[in-house]
Amino acid sequence: MKQYLLVIASVIFFTGLVLGQKKENNLTLWYSKPADKWLEALPIGNGSLGAMIFGGVKQEHIQFNQQSLITGTTQTVGFYQPFGDVIIDFTGLESENYTRELDISSSIHQVQFKSKDVTYTRESFASYPDQLLVFRFTANKKGMISGKIKLTDAHRASILVEGNKITAAGKIAENQMEYESQIQIKHIGGKLVSDSTGIDLTNADELIILLSAGTSFLNDHKMNFKGQHPHNALSKILSEASKKSYQQLRSKHISDYQNLFNRVSLNLGSTPNQTTINRLNAYKKGGTDPALEALLFQYGRYLLISSSRPGSLPANLQGIWNNEYKPAWYSQYTTNINIEMNYWHAEQTALSECHMPLFDWIENFAAVQKKSTDPKLQTKRGWISYSTNNIMGGPSTWGIHRPGSAWLSQHFWEHYAFTGDREFLKNRAYPMLKDVSNYWEDHLIEMKGKLVTPDGWSPEHGPGNIEGDRTPYPGVSYDQQIVYDLFNNCVEAASVLHTDELFKNELSLKRDKLLGPQIGKWGQLQEWMEDVDLQDDHHRHNSHLFALHPGRQISPLTTPEFAKAALVSLNARGDTSTGWSTAWKINLFARLGLGNRSYALIRQLFRKCIVENLFDTHPPFQMDGNFGYTSGIAEMLLQSQIKEGNHYILQLLPALPDAWKNGEVKGLRARGGFVIDMKWEDGKLVSCNIESLLGNDFKTYYDGKIQMMRTVVGKKYFLSSKTNMFISK
Repeated sequence: MKQYLLVIASVIFFTGLVLGQKKENNLTLWYSKPADKWLEALPIGNGSLGAMIFGGVKQEHIQFNQQSLITGTTQTVGFYQPFGDVIIDFTGLESENYTRELDISSSIHQVQFKSKDVTYTRESFASYPDQLLVFRFTANKKGMISGKIKLTDAHRASILVEGNKITAAGKIAENQMEYESQIQIKHIGGKLVSDSTGIDLTNADELIILLSAGTSFLNDHKMNFKGQHPHNALSKILSEASKKSYQQLRSKHISDYQNLFNRVSLNLGSTPNQTTINRLNAYKKGGTDPALEALLFQYGRYLLISSSRPGSLPANLQGIWNNEYKPAWYSQYTTNINIEMNYWHAEQTALSECHMPLFDWIENFAAVQKKSTDPKLQTKRGWISYSTNNIMGGPSTWGIHRPGSAWLSQHFWEHYAFTGDREFLKNRAYPMLKDVSNYWEDHLIEMKGKLVTPDGWSPEHGPGNIEGDRTPYPGVSYDQQIVYDLFNNCVEAASVLHTDELFKNELSLKRDKLLGPQIGKWGQLQEWMEDVDLQDDHHRHNSHLFALHPGRQISPLTTPEFAKAALVSLNARGDTSTGWSTAWKINLFARLGLGNRSYALIRQLFRKCIVENLFDTHPPFQMDGNFGYTSGIAEMLLQSQIKEGNHYILQLLPALPDAWKNGEVKGLRARGGFVIDMKWEDGKLVSCNIESLLGNDFKTYYDGKIQMMRTVVGKKYFLSSKTNMFISK
């Protein structure tokens, strides 16, 4: 009884703080009414299991997904599928002083409102440690929770209600994948009655719903991706979770989540005490809100943590959230930018662990392609793929994308570059880089003394801006730049590992013999081997600018003439584009050091592509724009892709826009193993702390000056206000 009174007292105190007047929190999305449509609902996720919560008063609607539920096979791409819905119909509720929020600092969703002088609080989260979704419903008076709980299945599976549990189990017709979802009810007080339609709960003090879902998919190509029926695993998850208190589940979830999220912070200004939708609408009409820009940066990190954790699959085109049976582009993995963009910010913003599912998938993917009987995928060495593929490597067959495997392999090198994980480099990264390099060694041809790709493509058009043209052309800049990046990374990896000396030297010579970037007749960076680029080509893809970003072949510091030509090409492409393309351009202009141009595209992205719940749209909804935006902000504040000798150059505030006169960022990562904190005032760097995680030396570049610093593992180095030079603490 004492414990219950303590809970009631805390609820009343908390209510006095926030009900009807939202506390200021720059890491919260909040709204004054329930969601009416899916793109107004708010997302939670634990890497593999996700939900969209509508926050209704009389009826709560929770639509959920599990990322392995697809209709495809190893032969056909299929579609990512919705899993089901939890519906709770409450009796006798009205609403006043309503708030709905998602606190991304703790990954907690909350709804609060008053009805007939009773304050109701609903809290939800997706737990990675306990592998389930948790929903809690309370009130500040006893016996006020009454309603009916129903579980529906998106594929009309049979529903079984037994006591305090509801189970939906079925099989996907296209691939015979078995799946199941289970919910278990816990309650304090009241009466629970179940029948074939659901579970009725009357006059309870508290209701807790535990939800888990899974499939027979096994993330192992050696087992043909076929595992056990999920029933026993799900039952064990719910059984173990039901023995824990709500606070135990909640605390464990927050601790796990914040271990990742709290590594990076960004402050660009104070947060106005307005709903998120009002702030967004004001921004779209021309208002300024730097704190909203910072919130979207952190939202991209939240979404990656929520859709990509060790043991899960990589985040797909929609993360893990989908309510359609035939989502755009299958909601799977497209390798000509989209899946790669999802992970650009993983290392930069201290989410290396979230990068791991991508590597697992690529390794499985490679094995499937190598075993394929499709003549178009046959190779002597290495592997290639179609442009879009599913979780099992099943293709869409829309078009062969030869450089896709090379672009994907870049992520292996990047993980090493940021973390210095030599075991990863030796056992996973270098084998992948070498394998794909072997393919290109066999496939390149010589023309006019240069090595070129014989059958290239510049996604997703041809010369003359012919949309969808996949006619093969030799020496396409997109292919050439990606192969250069591949060979370069492979050579560096071999050098670090002191292995394959002969192979390394031969590959180095081939890298240097590749046809490199060319400047065309109107000063542009050529997209094609021939100088045929059109100045009015406004295609959404910026494929021939790979060398600028995410590659490192072009930079104002090392190749100023090519950087100038890249700017000419970017200007010709124009700013108006899709969500993900706009995000890519934020990164590209940041690499050119043009912060105000990047910022103009930030404003455009908000104005045209960011919807009510801050998801990005192509349109339609695609999460790569959210992820690419976060990467772009990181690139504007810190870059480390360029090396001088054996030392990475840390470019501090390389593309700071005029709009961010004052700000502070903490925890950004740089290649070479560095953690950087920076503060600036009136557009000038006033403090900078650099922690060396690996003991590598570094060079800093700021305001046109380069400084060399030797480091010791674990030591921190700061910018002296007296000498404007870095010294050790």
